[in-house]
Amino acid sequence: MTEAEKAREVLLALKSAESAAPDAALAILNGLMGLVRSESVNQPLELEEARSTAFLSVCEVGKALHRGQPIGSLWASAIAATEHWMALAK
Repeated sequence: MTEAEKAREVLLALKSAESAAPDAALAILNGLMGLVRSESVNQPLELEEARSTAFLSVCEVGKALHRGQPIGSLWASAIAATEHWMALAK
């Protein structure tokens, strides 16, 4: 799977999880971890940073869901970070 395909898959899942119940959303986010983790393949630094930012944003949403805390703007931040990663991966 290419970097762009991974980013697109994460973006689609985030948008789906955003409208799901908290438990279902958390399950969707947990399924994304393999896609956003960094691989040992040499990628441009800017792309690695974008993927890392997306990963951390997804983790923040997951932590808030797990703790039953308000999500607020965390969805928007995770989606924006993933869109940035996807744009760089093209």
